[in-house]
Amino acid sequence: MTWRFALLIEPAPADDPRTDFAATFEVVDAATPALSVGELSTQRGDGIFESIGVVDGHPQEVAAHLERLAHSARLCDLPIPNVEQWRQAIAAAAAEAPRVGEGVVKLILSRGIEHGPTPTAWVTGADAADFRGARERGIRIVTLDRGLDSGAPARAPWLLLGAKTLSYAVNMAAIREARRRGADDAIFVSSDGIVLEAPTASVILRLGDRFVTPAHDGGILPGTTQLSLFEHLASLGHETAYETIPVAALAEADAAWLVSSVRLAAPVSAIDAAPIAVDGELTAAFNRYLLSPRD
Repeated sequence: MTWRFALLIEPAPADDPRTDFAATFEVVDAATPALSVGELSTQRGDGIFESIGVVDGHPQEVAAHLERLAHSARLCDLPIPNVEQWRQAIAAAAAEAPRVGEGVVKLILSRGIEHGPTPTAWVTGADAADFRGARERGIRIVTLDRGLDSGAPARAPWLLLGAKTLSYAVNMAAIREARRRGADDAIFVSSDGIVLEAPTASVILRLGDRFVTPAHDGGILPGTTQLSLFEHLASLGHETAYETIPVAALAEADAAWLVSSVRLAAPVSAIDAAPIAVDGELTAAFNRYLLSPRD
């Protein structure tokens, strides 16, 4: 059965003391129009979002996603979300999900309609795409210059490089360019040769016995799945680190993955047409953990 769900939210202030926000929700038909033509989310991409994986009806890493939603709101000068209100909205969406299988709940907070009302917010739920092939066989990657040096985020915070905004045109263009080059996905690199992130995922490298991901001070969106996986690896006694990674390190990696909330851990099989070993056993272990219930 296809899962499609939509819930409009009347955003409450962050300090609203209510414990029951059901009166602020409106379930709507996910197949029919529900937004004004004046919505700044559609006119300008002026808003933020989160995508939460749902496994067998369980929404994954809710606390981390809500923390990141609040972080993006601060960067974008949007009202800070009421955590309890959004938690209840996520629960309402997940309650409609199939009890078996994978899905995705999306949270959207928009600046609203020009000249009011503002802001607007909604939650959607849907079946996830089938990513088993990417998880098992791996994906081919090309590196793409983001066009900015690694110091740009500090010099120009208005670029919102660490926020998860609705303005995803560049991210989607990067994936299309990767496919034009015969690959499946891309890794952004800075103009001064530093590894950043993928358009919709975090990068993890295994260098010997260490697991490394790019440091967040380069305008990288903090990855909820990467963070959870690093905590899991640390609990097993593995060394993890956040570092400035030069592009040359990609060719030296013993293994590499792109990790995200819905695709989970996809091993990299080639970078710029150069093959890289896929650790199938370790990848399967990663995904068993990522498919387990995680709050």
